[in-house]
Amino acid sequence: MKKLNALFSGILLIIVLLAVTSFNLAKTSGASGSRVLTIYNWGDYIEPSLIKQFEKEYNYKVIYETFDSNESMMTKIKQGGTAYDLTIPSEYMIQKMVKQDMLIPLDHSKIKGLENIDSRFLNIPFDPKNKFSIPYFWGTLGIIYNDEFVKEGQIKHWDDLWNPSLKNNVMLIDGAREVMGLALNSDGHSLNSKNNKQLENASTKLDNLSPNVKAIVADEIKMYMINGESAAAVTFSGEAASMLEENEHLHYVIPEEGSNLWFDNFVIPKTAKNIDGAYDFINFMLKPEIAAQNAEYIGYSTPNKKALEILPKEITNDPQFYPSDKIIEHLEVYEDLGQTYLELYNDLFLKFKMYR
Repeated sequence: MKKLNALFSGILLIIVLLAVTSFNLAKTSGASGSRVLTIYNWGDYIEPSLIKQFEKEYNYKVIYETFDSNESMMTKIKQGGTAYDLTIPSEYMIQKMVKQDMLIPLDHSKIKGLENIDSRFLNIPFDPKNKFSIPYFWGTLGIIYNDEFVKEGQIKHWDDLWNPSLKNNVMLIDGAREVMGLALNSDGHSLNSKNNKQLENASTKLDNLSPNVKAIVADEIKMYMINGESAAAVTFSGEAASMLEENEHLHYVIPEEGSNLWFDNFVIPKTAKNIDGAYDFINFMLKPEIAAQNAEYIGYSTPNKKALEILPKEITNDPQFYPSDKIIEHLEVYEDLGQTYLELYNDLFLKFKMYR
């Protein structure tokens, strides 16, 4: 009888252990549980303590994964391996995801704090009436230069990068849209051009830039410029902000003839399992004090006008990162070019890289 009791006790203990294990797995798995939120974001694109704060205030477990390009993000979501509840693509990719029916239309009645967003950054053509997305950060593409190599104020326009004095001293960002776009803008054309002659001329002009190009890279630009190893580089405003903090000789300019105005926005993919949690996170990030803390850490420009009232004036009054309406008028958002022209931009950019 004692053996029987011991056997039953052992079985009962195993059942209890299995139940506890099952509960813990459900609690931490991104595929189940109403208190689990799975977020897919760019690397180093949120103040880390905010995730912990959100978990504590809203009683969620956040599973946080990162990507390094819009294209890799879209591919992984399409594959469907992980049920992402929230992601943050750029404007042209939002257009693409909408066309491919990958996003859930937003219920604006569940969004608290949308009134905090500057109206200039709402209802933009890539997402009319913000049917699918809510602004997170915005910024520009420009030129960062070192006044130990170049006299302060000497670089103001894209064409200045072609100056022979910059031979082997210009870093370019490794992106077809960015590099083709600056060449098009330098000739007074749209960075979304579908004019074959304009694209051909831009490609030829880039070939003429080759003697000045030190390297075509991505994250490495930050290290080169901070260490004073290059005279100038093409980079995004947020990256420039962090470089300026590390080297007092650096300056960031937005060419007035035109450049890229970009947006990264929250969207809810159709893969989402925790839609309520996604809305809770969006609402959390729309709070002015949270948006301000996040913007100060990241270095990019916040679209949250209430957060601007909290941020230090030396940040919000800096025209390099909060440009005037006059400058913004000359900036363009990347549009979805369609497969044919996207391939053409990529091919011309690849030809330029090979020409070097």
